[in-house]
Amino acid sequence: MEKKKVLFFIYQLGAGGAARTMLNIVNHIDRESFEPILVTLDYDGSYESYLNKDIKFIKLQTKRLRSAILPLAKLIREEKVDLVFSTIPNYNIVAILARVLSFTRAKNIVREAAFLGGTTASNMKLRLVGFLYKLASRVISLSKGVKENITNRYKVPSENITVIYNPIDIDVIKQHVRKGQISPDHEKIFDGQSKVIITAGRLVNDKDQKTLIHAFSKVQEKLNVKLVILGEGALEADLKKQAKELNIDDHIFFLGFRENPYIYFSKADLFVLSSLREGFGHVLAEALATGVPIVSTNCKPGAVEVLSDGQYGRLCEIGNDRDMAEKMYEVLTLSDRERFVMINNGLARASEFDAKEIVKQYEDVFRETLKEQRLVGRG
Repeated sequence: MEKKKVLFFIYQLGAGGAARTMLNIVNHIDRESFEPILVTLDYDGSYESYLNKDIKFIKLQTKRLRSAILPLAKLIREEKVDLVFSTIPNYNIVAILARVLSFTRAKNIVREAAFLGGTTASNMKLRLVGFLYKLASRVISLSKGVKENITNRYKVPSENITVIYNPIDIDVIKQHVRKGQISPDHEKIFDGQSKVIITAGRLVNDKDQKTLIHAFSKVQEKLNVKLVILGEGALEADLKKQAKELNIDDHIFFLGFRENPYIYFSKADLFVLSSLREGFGHVLAEALATGVPIVSTNCKPGAVEVLSDGQYGRLCEIGNDRDMAEKMYEVLTLSDRERFVMINNGLARASEFDAKEIVKQYEDVFRETLKEQRLVGRG
């Protein structure tokens, strides 16, 4: 098969699981078969420096999503693109409309990462999204639970959906752990005098760091522990206030966004995810790859699937600070042997999400879509 052009569209190559997934696919896709083009809106993303130099990178001259439709359509036409790949509903809609308005034979493949819906209004919106998704050749969901949600709420036929888990770049993670350095200002946190619990994610309601802080206060009564919170968000002031009211603010460290969170994960004794829901739980797979034990809420569908119903980490009830505290204490007091087994099981699980293997699954979907395109063209 001759080399085909694949246009990857995302709002920006910034912090977040969607951007990391896009980066990993673009960087690892087979250059013998595909020529990747990455297109974003006019934003500077923190992951741009990790983009391989051989990838054509184009920024549309707009920060407004609706204004991107026509410029993207023009780009699809001028670059003679064969496939348009996008992720996140609003951006998938723009990619589909742009492809239609390009008046070319290009095909759409859209990726759905979130477990959305639940209210009457949101379910109605998802029906509209699903109508547009039917104009795409294939929908990729990042977990089985997300696939079920797309079928039930978007009304996209199950046979049009392929499940592909998020790719993580294990080689890059290992390199960051091996060569990375914790900021000098943070070295005292990891001085070995106490156990360190770490979490990472946006400081928003869905991540529910509030429950984590309550759980931490219970563990802190029994053990000499610290809590490190990586991430930024609107709830930072509220979470700091909560820590102060519980009189544990001296033991909680808000370190903001870290370009290399992996070195921090690897230095911690426990990683905790307190989310209310996760489509996949990208950060869980990355944490496993750094060799840190995990406690996570049993948020569906992502965390339950990544940890295989608790086989690769402890699961606790969503929003239950007492249950979370018990699981955290349990892992922090494991014997050396038990901890060794838990870490190595986690590393083995992480290898199943290695970008080199996951990207092959994307390539198979791309090739199958292109094959269908050729057959239609001949017909």
